[in-house]
Amino acid sequence: MHEQVHSEPRPPARSGICHMLSFDVEEYFHAEAFRDVIGPTRWSAWPSRIEAQMDGLLSLLSEANIRATFFVLGALARHHGRLVQRIAAGGHEIACHGDSHEMIARLGVSGFRDDTAAAKARLEDLVGQRVLGYRAATFGLVRATAWAIDVLTELGFCYDSSIQPVYHDRYGVPDAPPHAHWAIGPGGSRILELPPMTRRLAGRNIPLGGGGYFRLLPAVFFDRALRALARRGQSAMLYLHPWEFDPDQPVVPAGRLRNFRHRVNLRRTPGKLRALLAAHQFGRTCDVAAELTAQNLPSFQYLAVDEVAAVR
Repeated sequence: MHEQVHSEPRPPARSGICHMLSFDVEEYFHAEAFRDVIGPTRWSAWPSRIEAQMDGLLSLLSEANIRATFFVLGALARHHGRLVQRIAAGGHEIACHGDSHEMIARLGVSGFRDDTAAAKARLEDLVGQRVLGYRAATFGLVRATAWAIDVLTELGFCYDSSIQPVYHDRYGVPDAPPHAHWAIGPGGSRILELPPMTRRLAGRNIPLGGGGYFRLLPAVFFDRALRALARRGQSAMLYLHPWEFDPDQPVVPAGRLRNFRHRVNLRRTPGKLRALLAAHQFGRTCDVAAELTAQNLPSFQYLAVDEVAAVR
């Protein structure tokens, strides 16, 4: 039995607004929370589960007649090229999740440019199409790494979905716009920014875009937030990972709290997503982005912390 969005059925939202559904295609052991336990040098010691995870996920999307965006990790595409091609053949969008799943801050400017360019080229070679979108590992585009906006523009990306307008222990730009906008980098370049969904509560943006929040909170929170945004004529961005549909993945020896955050409610993810797909219209990010670029969107300049202090 699938989890329902409400205890009583509600009619599907018919606002005409198409929300964005996205997936970060990476292995369970790529998670930043596990880096000090099974970092990149030990990834090969853990069994890959991405093929089976994607089989189930693609089947779920096919049943719902939904096309989505898949931000694919370059390191994964190196070993699973046919999977990437199969995703694209299903009409889904292939976007870039970097190459190494390394945080932007640890890569530095030149390392980030090389890492991202390598992943973009690999994905484009596999699918024979231009890769338009980017999402940083662990949403690592923050004020201190705002220079990444200029690099992404230089590399030819059309949109980004790396900035969370929230407070978090690893990421976030709390005062960033919570809706689609033009992100201006320190060098003056601009890119369409599509932040994951949030909802304002008690003066703060509450993260409702996906991931652990999606698994932990009741589905009604997401349903109401999607409906509220649609009434305002705004498209929301949702994100999930293939490993979030796999309760049988190996348990990483990373401590009780980190494993709780990684594994909570994994068995409920498919039913919760099915319920939202039945109640709302979802599509590929590239299609929504094409419509948004024709609109008069606001701009927001991202500066490093010291630069913000100087301006103020």
